[in-house]
Amino acid sequence: MGSEILSQSPDEMLKFSLLHPGAASVLTPRLGQLAVAGRKTIATPNYIPLTSRGVVSHVSHDVLRDSTSISSMFIGLEDCILSVIERQQQPKKYRIPVPIYSVPTAPHESALRKFIGAPDDHCLILGPRREPSIACPSNNTPNSIAILTSVGYRQLEAAQYVEAIQKLSPDIVIGLADLAMAGQEPGTKRRVKMVDRTHAFTTHATDQLYGINVPAADRSKAAYFAPILPLENTQQQIYLEDLETDLRGAVSGLALYQSDSLSIVPESLGALPRLLISGPNTPHDILREVVLGADLLTIPFLSTASDSGIALDFTLLPPSATDGSNPSSATQPLAIDLWSASYTTDTSPLAEKCECYTCRNHHRAYLHHLLAAKEMLAWTLLQIHNHHTMDTFFAQIRESIQRGTFETDVETFQQTYTTEFPQATGQGPRLRGYQLPAAGPYQPRRYPPAYGKLDLTAEKFAESQSSLATPDTGADGLEEHGFAQKE
Repeated sequence: MGSEILSQSPDEMLKFSLLHPGAASVLTPRLGQLAVAGRKTIATPNYIPLTSRGVVSHVSHDVLRDSTSISSMFIGLEDCILSVIERQQQPKKYRIPVPIYSVPTAPHESALRKFIGAPDDHCLILGPRREPSIACPSNNTPNSIAILTSVGYRQLEAAQYVEAIQKLSPDIVIGLADLAMAGQEPGTKRRVKMVDRTHAFTTHATDQLYGINVPAADRSKAAYFAPILPLENTQQQIYLEDLETDLRGAVSGLALYQSDSLSIVPESLGALPRLLISGPNTPHDILREVVLGADLLTIPFLSTASDSGIALDFTLLPPSATDGSNPSSATQPLAIDLWSASYTTDTSPLAEKCECYTCRNHHRAYLHHLLAAKEMLAWTLLQIHNHHTMDTFFAQIRESIQRGTFETDVETFQQTYTTEFPQATGQGPRLRGYQLPAAGPYQPRRYPPAYGKLDLTAEKFAESQSSLATPDTGADGLEEHGFAQKE
């Protein structure tokens, strides 16, 4: 089954080495190194920063370079090149060049990298949909999946996705998958379709990118991460067997959509890197997924916390566990809400002993003031701090696994911190259009009319004018206004 693959070995496109090779076949925390030629090596377990239209939210390129340790990015095709599909559906004579496809590049350069201005040493991961994705209508087809573009819901065809991979040249690409809408439990027939379509998408993509009929010079240099559906092992057994045999030569990693899927990874694929796109809600969820053997994770709550004015404040080993003091009986919060008026005069850093740019140069009172004033700098400083907190958290996870104390450290963390983030009390930055898709036809406007206040002022002015005395006002009106008295 499947097309014959005659391409360069996945090991030549991407190298992933486990510190303890025996961890490949069991559900256990594992240490590794992910290396792509010319890019910074990623120590695993680790997280992949998410982007909005190819940019980490609130972080400019110079800030990214000077004040963060970010070395990889996840870019969604539907998010980054929103108009490609719409233009391809127009009559040929009316089509205009797609900007991102028209970027001048040398044979060894990436159009995606040049278009978004990403540093040369950053690893770029391209997926078909943004993360977290917006729910789309359940109208996937055997040849396409539903996506949300700037002009509404459209279909991304398998051939269009392959074309994007070939033209954009990312370092890693996530294979197309037929996934059910978030929150919906697929029925038996729907599950069969999901597996069959995903199987077909993977077979088609690997054949077009690395197949025997593709000239050597045209074969993709992108490492292909094959999707594994959030279903039981028996429901996708044929697909998994094909990944082990016919498609193994083209697969460089696995993309999973729920932590339970880590348990069904075949032993022969156990040494491949595992990217988990499950949307953990708290660091407790992250630890549970690392325990099961996740190597790379996407963490939507990181930017969500920054948008909400929340500063993360947790470490794998709390201070009481490292300084030898007695731990507090009360659980500590995972973050602080800087909208709270209690921080109006608080000149302490966002987190004790934090070495990020924000904590070294600013304090809680200043961030509280910026949020109250709706200054964009507030969310930039929060994003710097929150990314640094996550970098430190994963560095401690790797150190704990290396020491062999990870299980104990996880228990200590669970006993030390609350299970949920504090409830956001303030209003974040203005939401982007794709974050507020219409739920159906005839929905009310998302934002009030920009000139609504002028209309209200005009009405009040007219009312006030009607109560003023004018040259035409009669004796009764003058008396009413106190200018005269009738006798």
